[in-house]
Amino acid sequence: MLTPFTEDRQIDWKGFDALVDWYVAGGSQGLFAACMSSEIFNLTAPERLAVVSRTLTRVQGRIPVIAAAAFPPDVSLQSAVSSPEAIAVAVQRVADTGVEAVILLTNQLAAAPEGDEVWRRAAEALLTRLDRHIRLGLYECPIPYKRVLSAELTAWAAKTGRFDFIKDTCCDLDLIKAKIAAMADSTLRFYNAQTATLMASLQAGGDGFSGVGATTLPHLYAWLCQNFTAEPELSNELQAFLTDSYFTLSTHYPHSTKTYLGLHGLPITPVSRMTGDQIKANDLATLHNFHANVKQWEQRLGLKSPFAQ
Repeated sequence: MLTPFTEDRQIDWKGFDALVDWYVAGGSQGLFAACMSSEIFNLTAPERLAVVSRTLTRVQGRIPVIAAAAFPPDVSLQSAVSSPEAIAVAVQRVADTGVEAVILLTNQLAAAPEGDEVWRRAAEALLTRLDRHIRLGLYECPIPYKRVLSAELTAWAAKTGRFDFIKDTCCDLDLIKAKIAAMADSTLRFYNAQTATLMASLQAGGDGFSGVGATTLPHLYAWLCQNFTAEPELSNELQAFLTDSYFTLSTHYPHSTKTYLGLHGLPITPVSRMTGDQIKANDLATLHNFHANVKQWEQRLGLKSPFAQ
């Protein structure tokens, strides 16, 4: 999910409600609130909780909502790592909102140079401090550093029975396949953040997509995840388009995506706390051409645009 802002960079709750409805209309099977695209590291701790609560209120049970615990307020992004005790407090606060699962950032539990054993011990210490009824997930968040889980750590997480979700950012198909195999017969579900390997990960047993493209084209990604087996040739062609689209959307992200959504019907501004107003005339032309291609894909797939809801 994105977080819309007003011109003075306050959270735009009216635009936020419209955005939630748009995601649902676009066929999203769930919403990841308070994630990187939500600009969590540029939100205060109360704002992060407010974003999660508002998402739940607006969704009204139509689809599941998960949310990251992020970092406790006293932890700087430069150090990132916090104690299991502090992370447990942050997890409980998010869990109290009523989300389906609380997502742990994998870089919270060990510093970049530290190995898998250090990470696993910290994770085990954290689990002992959490109510077993709190369902959890894992996100290989790239900021301030990316901690990619090995297949062995993925197997450990699966065997605990405590985790239901992993947002994978490794971008390595061999590792993706090994991780999917490691979570077989468990509650853990695999969501790829990279479009280029999406279809291959689905064919290997992955469960879906959770990445930048879904903030902009939820209906196209939903179609691909639901139809890759029945229509493999069309799915391959669609994935190629979505992969090429990444460069259009990721330039100046999330400002670019907010601009695109605002141009075509959503009542949100392009304002971001992460980046300045960097869209130029040639960028706007690219976004308009991109939208023309999106409309062609909607026609080919028989999909109604979320903007038309």
